[in-house]
Amino acid sequence: MRASQGTGSRLHRTGTRTGLRAGRAGLVLLMSMFAGVGLAGCSAVAPAPSAAPAATPSATAAPIPTAAPVAAPVLRPELDAKANLDYFDAVASAVVAADSGAGGRAFIDALVAGGFDKGQMSVTFDNTNAELTADSIQFAVRMGEECLIGQNGPATDGYHSAVLPVLGSGTCLVGATRQIDW
Repeated sequence: MRASQGTGSRLHRTGTRTGLRAGRAGLVLLMSMFAGVGLAGCSAVAPAPSAAPAATPSATAAPIPTAAPVAAPVLRPELDAKANLDYFDAVASAVVAADSGAGGRAFIDALVAGGFDKGQMSVTFDNTNAELTADSIQFAVRMGEECLIGQNGPATDGYHSAVLPVLGSGTCLVGATRQIDW
């Protein structure tokens, strides 16, 4: 019995060792498989992107509101100069668009055609005392106690306007102005 116990024991021990070796080998094989799967996940092939759902127009979508067209400015002689500045600018800008070097008469004629009172206008000379073209010209329309003043020329980098109070002299422009006799 002893021998059989010993042999059995030995066999058992041998069997155990074989079982451990087999278990270790299985573990190594299993680890290798996991490592292979893990490395396969790190390959250069990227997974295909999932298709984004296509946007479909909603049947209940409201139309996009558009801005209402802005009405062109109009002369409002019953109002003050500030209320008429946009119209004054529209008339003067049309003159500049037609001729960037327009003289004073072109501005006065356009303002008269636009409805401003010619008797309330003043304009500077187109030429200097030395008969050179003026670097800029100024033109104005008095409206009550305010003046719509425009200025155009290369010295002023184009057209500009302002609303200013009437001067102490009762006029809108400083210095000599030409007579509007046409």
